[in-house]
Amino acid sequence: MAGLLVLALVGFVAQLVDGSLGMAYGVTSTTLLLATGLTPVVASASVHLSEVGTTLMSGFSHWKFGNVDWRVVWRIGIPGAIGAFVGAVVLSNLSTEAGKPWMAGFLLALGVYVLMRFTFGVKPVRKDSRPIRGRYLAALGLTAGFIDASGGGGWGPIGTPTLLATGKMEPRKIIGSIDASEFLVALFASLGFLISWRSQAFPLPVVGALLAGGVVAAPVAAWLVRHAAPRILGSAAGGLIVLTNTRTLLNHAQVANRGWILVALAALWVAAVVIAFRAHRIELRVALAQTTHGPAARSEA
Repeated sequence: MAGLLVLALVGFVAQLVDGSLGMAYGVTSTTLLLATGLTPVVASASVHLSEVGTTLMSGFSHWKFGNVDWRVVWRIGIPGAIGAFVGAVVLSNLSTEAGKPWMAGFLLALGVYVLMRFTFGVKPVRKDSRPIRGRYLAALGLTAGFIDASGGGGWGPIGTPTLLATGKMEPRKIIGSIDASEFLVALFASLGFLISWRSQAFPLPVVGALLAGGVVAAPVAAWLVRHAAPRILGSAAGGLIVLTNTRTLLNHAQVANRGWILVALAALWVAAVVIAFRAHRIELRVALAQTTHGPAARSEA
Protein backbone atom coordinates (compact mmCIF):
# COMPACT_ATOMS: atom_id res chain seq x y z
CA MET A 1 0.00 0.00 0.00
CA ALA A 2 2.80 2.40 0.91
CA GLY A 3 4.48 1.65 -2.42
CA LEU A 4 1.33 2.53 -4.35
CA LEU A 5 1.01 5.81 -2.44
CA VAL A 6 4.58 6.65 -3.42
CA LEU A 7 3.76 5.88 -7.07
CA ALA A 8 0.66 8.08 -6.86
CA LEU A 9 2.86 10.89 -5.53
CA VAL A 10 5.27 10.27 -8.43
CA GLY A 11 2.36 10.58 -10.86
CA PHE A 12 1.15 13.77 -9.19
CA VAL A 13 4.56 15.47 -9.23
CA ALA A 14 5.35 14.32 -12.77
CA GLN A 15 2.04 15.61 -14.14
CA LEU A 16 2.37 18.86 -12.20
CA VAL A 17 5.75 19.44 -13.84
CA ASP A 18 4.55 18.32 -17.28
CA GLY A 19 1.35 20.33 -17.27
CA SER A 20 3.17 23.46 -16.10
CA LEU A 21 6.21 23.20 -18.38
CA GLY A 22 4.90 21.18 -21.32
CA MET A 23 7.42 18.42 -20.65
CA ALA A 24 8.85 15.83 -18.25
CA TYR A 25 5.95 13.52 -17.22
CA GLY A 26 7.40 10.53 -19.06
CA VAL A 27 11.02 11.40 -18.29
CA THR A 28 10.37 11.94 -14.58
CA SER A 29 8.07 8.99 -13.94
CA THR A 30 10.06 6.54 -16.10
CA THR A 31 13.25 7.55 -14.32
CA LEU A 32 11.71 6.88 -10.91
CA LEU A 33 10.14 3.59 -12.02
CA LEU A 34 13.51 2.37 -13.33
CA ALA A 35 15.02 3.30 -9.97
CA THR A 36 12.53 0.96 -8.26
CA GLY A 37 13.85 -1.96 -10.33
CA LEU A 38 11.31 -2.21 -13.15
CA THR A 39 12.59 -3.16 -16.60
CA PRO A 40 12.61 -0.50 -19.36
CA VAL A 41 9.71 -2.04 -21.26
CA VAL A 42 7.56 -2.38 -18.12
CA ALA A 43 8.38 1.17 -17.02
CA SER A 44 7.66 2.74 -20.42
CA ALA A 45 4.52 0.67 -20.96
CA SER A 46 3.18 1.57 -17.50
CA VAL A 47 3.89 5.27 -17.98
CA HIS A 48 2.27 5.41 -21.42
CA LEU A 49 -0.84 3.53 -20.34
CA SER A 50 -1.26 5.87 -17.36
CA GLU A 51 -0.69 8.82 -19.71
CA VAL A 52 -3.77 7.87 -21.71
CA GLY A 53 -5.79 9.10 -18.72
CA THR A 54 -3.56 11.92 -17.52
CA THR A 55 -3.12 13.47 -20.98
CA LEU A 56 -6.86 13.29 -21.63
CA MET A 57 -7.50 15.21 -18.41
CA SER A 58 -4.60 17.57 -19.07
CA GLY A 59 -5.73 18.32 -22.64
CA PHE A 60 -9.29 18.97 -21.48
CA SER A 61 -8.05 21.28 -18.71
CA HIS A 62 -5.80 23.24 -21.09
CA TRP A 63 -8.70 23.54 -23.56
CA LYS A 64 -10.94 24.96 -20.83
CA PHE A 65 -8.28 27.57 -20.01
CA GLY A 66 -7.84 28.48 -23.70
CA ASN A 67 -4.35 27.04 -24.05
CA VAL A 68 -4.88 24.75 -27.09
CA ASP A 69 -4.38 25.30 -30.85
CA TRP A 70 -6.26 22.38 -32.43
CA ARG A 71 -4.57 22.80 -35.82
CA VAL A 72 -1.21 22.11 -34.17
CA VAL A 73 -2.66 19.28 -32.07
CA TRP A 74 -3.80 17.26 -35.09
CA ARG A 75 -0.85 18.01 -37.36
CA ILE A 76 1.74 17.03 -34.77
CA GLY A 77 -0.31 14.45 -32.85
CA ILE A 78 -1.20 12.04 -35.68
CA PRO A 79 2.43 11.61 -36.90
CA GLY A 80 3.44 11.45 -33.23
CA ALA A 81 1.05 8.55 -32.69
CA ILE A 82 2.58 6.66 -35.63
CA GLY A 83 6.10 7.23 -34.33
CA ALA A 84 5.09 6.18 -30.82
CA PHE A 85 3.57 2.91 -32.06
CA VAL A 86 6.77 2.03 -33.91
CA GLY A 87 8.92 3.05 -30.93
CA ALA A 88 6.92 0.84 -28.58
CA VAL A 89 7.37 -2.15 -30.87
CA VAL A 90 11.14 -1.51 -31.07
CA LEU A 91 11.52 -1.25 -27.28
CA SER A 92 9.40 -4.37 -26.70
CA ASN A 93 11.83 -6.40 -28.80
CA LEU A 94 14.97 -5.20 -27.01
CA SER A 95 16.42 -7.39 -24.29
CA THR A 96 16.30 -6.05 -20.74
CA GLU A 97 20.08 -5.72 -20.58
CA ALA A 98 20.23 -3.87 -23.89
CA GLY A 99 17.29 -1.63 -23.10
CA LYS A 100 18.19 -0.39 -19.62
CA PRO A 101 21.45 1.49 -20.37
CA TRP A 102 19.98 2.86 -23.61
CA MET A 103 16.98 4.28 -21.83
CA ALA A 104 19.02 5.58 -18.89
CA GLY A 105 21.46 7.30 -21.25
CA PHE A 106 18.67 8.90 -23.23
CA LEU A 107 16.84 10.06 -20.12
CA LEU A 108 20.11 11.43 -18.73
CA ALA A 109 20.58 13.53 -21.87
CA LEU A 110 17.03 14.85 -21.59
CA GLY A 111 17.56 15.56 -17.90
CA VAL A 112 20.68 17.61 -18.62
CA TYR A 113 18.74 19.56 -21.21
CA VAL A 114 15.83 20.27 -18.86
CA LEU A 115 18.21 21.23 -16.02
CA MET A 116 20.27 23.63 -18.15
CA ARG A 117 17.26 25.13 -19.88
CA PHE A 118 15.38 26.05 -16.73
CA THR A 119 18.39 26.90 -14.55
CA PHE A 120 20.03 29.33 -16.94
CA GLY A 121 17.03 30.22 -19.08
CA VAL A 122 16.74 30.89 -22.78
CA LYS A 123 16.68 34.01 -24.91
CA PRO A 124 13.21 35.34 -25.71
CA VAL A 125 11.95 33.96 -29.01
CA ARG A 126 11.11 36.29 -31.87
CA LYS A 127 7.48 37.02 -32.62
CA ASP A 128 6.21 35.67 -35.94
CA SER A 129 2.54 35.67 -36.87
CA ARG A 130 2.85 33.11 -39.69
CA PRO A 131 1.54 29.61 -38.82
CA ILE A 132 3.97 26.73 -38.44
CA ARG A 133 4.09 24.62 -41.61
CA GLY A 134 2.32 21.27 -41.53
CA ARG A 135 5.33 19.36 -42.88
CA TYR A 136 7.48 20.74 -40.07
CA LEU A 137 4.92 19.68 -37.45
CA ALA A 138 4.58 16.22 -39.01
CA ALA A 139 8.35 15.58 -39.02
CA LEU A 140 8.65 16.83 -35.46
CA GLY A 141 5.75 14.69 -34.28
CA LEU A 142 7.04 11.52 -35.95
CA THR A 143 10.51 11.92 -34.43
CA ALA A 144 9.35 12.93 -30.95
CA GLY A 145 6.75 10.15 -30.83
CA PHE A 146 9.28 7.46 -31.70
CA ILE A 147 11.80 8.71 -29.15
CA ASP A 148 9.10 9.09 -26.49
CA ALA A 149 7.96 5.46 -26.68
CA SER A 150 11.37 3.84 -27.22
CA GLY A 151 13.19 5.99 -24.66
CA GLY A 152 10.53 6.29 -21.96
CA GLY A 153 10.06 10.03 -22.50
CA GLY A 154 10.76 12.86 -24.88
CA TRP A 155 7.50 14.13 -26.37
CA GLY A 156 7.51 17.30 -24.26
CA PRO A 157 11.29 17.88 -23.99
CA ILE A 158 11.59 17.65 -27.79
CA GLY A 159 8.28 19.17 -28.90
CA THR A 160 7.91 22.10 -26.50
CA PRO A 161 11.34 23.80 -26.94
CA THR A 162 11.31 23.13 -30.69
CA LEU A 163 8.00 24.94 -31.10
CA LEU A 164 9.13 27.70 -28.73
CA ALA A 165 12.17 28.27 -30.94
CA THR A 166 9.95 29.01 -33.96
CA GLY A 167 8.53 32.12 -32.26
CA LYS A 168 5.20 31.56 -34.01
CA MET A 169 3.02 30.63 -31.02
CA GLU A 170 2.32 31.87 -27.53
CA PRO A 171 4.16 29.75 -24.92
CA ARG A 172 0.90 28.82 -23.17
CA LYS A 173 -0.56 27.64 -26.52
CA ILE A 174 2.53 25.53 -27.16
CA ILE A 175 2.35 23.87 -23.72
CA GLY A 176 -1.40 23.26 -24.00
CA SER A 177 -1.18 21.89 -27.56
CA ILE A 178 1.75 19.59 -26.76
CA ASP A 179 -0.09 18.24 -23.71
CA ALA A 180 -3.34 17.74 -25.67
CA SER A 181 -1.62 15.96 -28.59
CA GLU A 182 0.23 13.69 -26.17
CA PHE A 183 -3.04 11.79 -25.64
CA LEU A 184 -2.69 10.33 -29.16
CA VAL A 185 0.98 9.49 -28.55
CA ALA A 186 0.22 7.73 -25.26
CA LEU A 187 -2.72 5.83 -26.75
CA PHE A 188 -0.83 4.45 -29.73
CA ALA A 189 2.32 3.71 -27.71
CA SER A 190 0.15 1.66 -25.35
CA LEU A 191 -1.36 -0.21 -28.31
CA GLY A 192 2.13 -0.93 -29.57
CA PHE A 193 3.16 -2.38 -26.22
CA LEU A 194 -0.04 -4.44 -25.96
CA ILE A 195 0.43 -5.95 -29.41
CA SER A 196 4.15 -6.73 -29.22
CA TRP A 197 4.89 -7.17 -25.52
CA ARG A 198 5.53 -10.79 -24.61
CA SER A 199 4.65 -10.39 -20.93
CA GLN A 200 1.22 -11.53 -19.80
CA ALA A 201 -0.19 -8.21 -18.60
CA PHE A 202 0.56 -4.64 -17.65
CA PRO A 203 1.35 -4.05 -13.96
CA LEU A 204 -2.09 -2.56 -13.38
CA PRO A 205 -1.47 -1.40 -9.77
CA VAL A 206 1.51 0.67 -10.99
CA VAL A 207 -0.55 2.11 -13.84
CA GLY A 208 -3.49 2.87 -11.55
CA ALA A 209 -1.33 4.66 -8.97
CA LEU A 210 0.40 6.81 -11.59
CA LEU A 211 -2.93 7.57 -13.22
CA ALA A 212 -4.59 8.61 -9.96
CA GLY A 213 -1.82 11.03 -9.06
CA GLY A 214 -1.63 12.46 -12.57
CA VAL A 215 -5.37 13.02 -12.95
CA VAL A 216 -5.46 14.99 -9.69
CA ALA A 217 -2.52 17.15 -10.79
CA ALA A 218 -3.68 17.86 -14.38
CA PRO A 219 -6.20 20.67 -13.72
CA VAL A 220 -3.89 22.23 -11.12
CA ALA A 221 -1.05 22.31 -13.66
CA ALA A 222 -3.27 23.80 -16.38
CA TRP A 223 -4.13 26.64 -13.99
CA LEU A 224 -0.51 27.09 -12.91
CA VAL A 225 0.73 27.46 -16.48
CA ARG A 226 -0.77 30.97 -16.49
CA HIS A 227 0.63 31.97 -13.11
CA ALA A 228 3.68 29.95 -12.01
CA ALA A 229 7.26 30.71 -13.07
CA PRO A 230 8.77 27.50 -14.46
CA ARG A 231 12.42 28.05 -13.53
CA ILE A 232 12.57 26.44 -10.10
CA LEU A 233 10.24 23.55 -10.89
CA GLY A 234 12.09 22.74 -14.12
CA SER A 235 15.50 22.96 -12.49
CA ALA A 236 14.45 20.66 -9.65
CA ALA A 237 12.92 18.10 -12.02
CA GLY A 238 15.95 18.16 -14.33
CA GLY A 239 18.35 17.59 -11.44
CA LEU A 240 16.34 14.62 -10.19
CA ILE A 241 16.38 13.06 -13.67
CA VAL A 242 20.14 13.58 -14.05
CA LEU A 243 20.98 12.18 -10.62
CA THR A 244 18.79 9.08 -10.91
CA ASN A 245 19.85 8.08 -14.42
CA THR A 246 23.52 8.72 -13.68
CA ARG A 247 23.16 6.29 -10.77
CA THR A 248 21.66 3.68 -13.14
CA LEU A 249 24.51 4.03 -15.64
CA LEU A 250 27.21 3.97 -12.94
CA ASN A 251 25.73 0.81 -11.45
CA HIS A 252 25.48 -0.82 -14.87
CA ALA A 253 29.14 0.00 -15.61
CA GLN A 254 30.20 -0.97 -12.06
CA VAL A 255 32.18 2.25 -11.66
CA ALA A 256 34.22 2.55 -8.48
CA ASN A 257 33.52 5.40 -6.01
CA ARG A 258 29.97 5.77 -7.33
CA GLY A 259 28.84 7.30 -4.05
CA TRP A 260 31.20 10.28 -4.29
CA ILE A 261 30.17 10.95 -7.88
CA LEU A 262 26.50 10.99 -6.87
CA VAL A 263 27.21 13.26 -3.89
CA ALA A 264 28.99 15.72 -6.21
CA LEU A 265 26.06 15.64 -8.63
CA ALA A 266 23.62 16.21 -5.77
CA ALA A 267 25.61 19.27 -4.68
CA LEU A 268 25.52 20.62 -8.25
CA TRP A 269 21.77 19.98 -8.32
CA VAL A 270 21.26 22.03 -5.15
CA ALA A 271 23.42 24.81 -6.61
CA ALA A 272 21.34 24.78 -9.82
CA VAL A 273 18.10 25.14 -7.87
CA VAL A 274 19.58 28.06 -5.89
CA ILE A 275 20.67 29.73 -9.16
CA ALA A 276 17.20 29.23 -10.60
CA PHE A 277 15.60 30.68 -7.47
CA ARG A 278 17.83 33.77 -7.57
CA ALA A 279 17.22 34.25 -11.30
CA HIS A 280 13.49 34.04 -10.65
CA ARG A 281 13.75 36.70 -7.93
CA ILE A 282 15.66 38.98 -10.30
CA GLU A 283 13.04 38.49 -13.02
CA LEU A 284 10.30 39.40 -10.55
CA ARG A 285 12.11 42.60 -9.52
CA VAL A 286 12.69 43.60 -13.17
CA ALA A 287 9.06 42.94 -14.05
CA LEU A 288 7.91 44.96 -11.03
CA ALA A 289 10.19 47.86 -11.96
CA GLN A 290 8.90 47.87 -15.53
CA THR A 291 5.32 47.85 -14.29
CA THR A 292 5.97 50.68 -11.84
CA HIS A 293 8.15 52.94 -13.96
CA GLY A 294 7.22 51.98 -17.51
CA PRO A 295 4.07 54.12 -17.89
CA ALA A 296 5.73 57.14 -16.28
CA ALA A 297 8.78 56.82 -18.49
CA ARG A 298 6.63 56.57 -21.63
CA SER A 299 4.54 59.62 -20.66
CA GLU A 300 7.70 61.69 -20.04
CA ALA A 301 9.03 60.67 -23.42
